[in-house]
Amino acid sequence: MEELALDLAQVAAFAVTARTLHFGQAAAELSISQQALSKRIARLEQLLGVPLLVRGHGAVELTEGGRLFLEPAQRVLAAGREAVAAVRGQDRPLRLDVWGHLYSPTRSVADVLAADPGLRVQVGPIRDLPALLAALGRGETDAGFGRVPAQAPAGLRHRLVRLEPVDAVLSERHPLAGADTLRPRELAGSTMWFPAPPDRVDYLSRFADEFGIAARLGGPNLGLEHFVEHLRTDPLCFSLFPADAPLPPGLRSIPLVEPTPLYPWSLAWIERPPGLDRLLEAFAAYGRDRRWLEYDPRRDWLPA
Repeated sequence: MEELALDLAQVAAFAVTARTLHFGQAAAELSISQQALSKRIARLEQLLGVPLLVRGHGAVELTEGGRLFLEPAQRVLAAGREAVAAVRGQDRPLRLDVWGHLYSPTRSVADVLAADPGLRVQVGPIRDLPALLAALGRGETDAGFGRVPAQAPAGLRHRLVRLEPVDAVLSERHPLAGADTLRPRELAGSTMWFPAPPDRVDYLSRFADEFGIAARLGGPNLGLEHFVEHLRTDPLCFSLFPADAPLPPGLRSIPLVEPTPLYPWSLAWIERPPGLDRLLEAFAAYGRDRRWLEYDPRRDWLPA
């Protein structure tokens, strides 16, 4: 059997381009020119004897050979990083970035880490999902924790680890502020406040579509303080917030029922890094005791 001498730089060039389906984005992630990127992929295709990508009019598509090669290629890259770490004697913690900061993703991560002191995890800077994907592609982080949409980006692997109930959060002056519980459709006459442009907040947009909330207001994401202040001062607005998250004065957090919306949190990665299996096991053990993945479609709501 002929032995192929794979060049990991060429394999990485293909893997990143296959994920982004864009030569410009892939070249930027790898900090090389598009010309150098094209040459690396062309040499890899020449070595393998099959085309991996179809290029045309700015669009990039995987060939059948490219689809077959992608998953083994990702494993090769992960094994290469693990081999380098082993020979250098590196025993570093798993690097985990979080996103969805308004919903305080670090709360869940901190609970799991506190319950298993043997875990070695370094929680990194807060990003959004596109930035996390870029960081994973460059090898700057190992995995992420946040919400992965139903149509996950190509190449991203993920596992659901928590379904968290969310409440309606509104001003103490809101007409519904005196309720003990609310049904989502009772909010149809209110304005839903988005902490960013509505087209960038998928979960809230899907909730509003599902329960007939036509009035929607959003703006630039200026952080939690700005988000909370708008809710506190506008008696007609509401938003959604994790049920157990602490809130500042001037706001009411009212449980939603019939159905109860659940916010899905996932661990996500591209190439399975060392230490991830241990973290997945820790999330499973902690969540099992606290019923983090309990879901009943007759009682709860999740985006499609």
